[in-house]
Amino acid sequence: MSHLISLLDLTETIVTMAVIAVDLVALTAALSSSFARRLAIAALAGGWVGLAVFLGASGRLAFSPASPVPLIGVLFAVFLLTVGALAVTSGKARAALLGIPPQLLIGLNAMRILGVLFLLDFVAGSLSGPFPFFAGLGDIITGALAIPLALRIARSKEPSGRTIARWNAFGALDLVVAVGLGITSAAGSPLQLIHAGVGSQAMQYLPLSLVPTVLVPFYLLTHAIIAAQLRVRSRSVPGKLSASAMHQMPSSAIVSNKSEFQFDNDPFRG
Repeated sequence: MSHLISLLDLTETIVTMAVIAVDLVALTAALSSSFARRLAIAALAGGWVGLAVFLGASGRLAFSPASPVPLIGVLFAVFLLTVGALAVTSGKARAALLGIPPQLLIGLNAMRILGVLFLLDFVAGSLSGPFPFFAGLGDIITGALAIPLALRIARSKEPSGRTIARWNAFGALDLVVAVGLGITSAAGSPLQLIHAGVGSQAMQYLPLSLVPTVLVPFYLLTHAIIAAQLRVRSRSVPGKLSASAMHQMPSSAIVSNKSEFQFDNDPFRG
């Protein structure tokens, strides 16, 4: 069994770093910003990943009585709060985020099909309790559904806004449930409620620690952007929101005094 765990650790290290690289490069390249600004964002993202790797490798993300505020929670929250603050305070940041093609945001979630690794961790004994099942199966379903949905939007096959919204809500809920189960089933967690063997303790160490510190916040961000795109487009396009409307999301926006977006161009048209 120890050989299986070692093989899984190696596989998860390679897969996790590859997924992070693809996610960050794709999202950064899609931003409607100058090359210098995108390069700076990429450097900051790389530094963030490096910090998460260092803390995970040194064991500093593990829950400990000596650390009343778990660092793993701090990294998770800071990522989302930083991007959220930029979106609220900067019109350019909001426009750049809303200008990311929805098919890209959905398509990147396809890699969550690799949640099958959580199930393999359960078989190997690295994870136990309800966490690996809910996190693994939820990710697999979200990733599997993301593939045809992203392709339909890219090909303008008209999936309804409700279809996109339902997928988006399910994917976001999956992440929220996984985070909740991860916290309540982790040994040493101040919020531990589930005592089922090793629980989710492996999520505090590399390579799995990169999931709650980098990947989960990243995918929550994609769901938030998609929800905002749906909301904005439903206000600017009368009637039923279609896939083509989503496909033609703009790359720039003008923020009025009421903080509403008024879209002035559609680079994805045609």
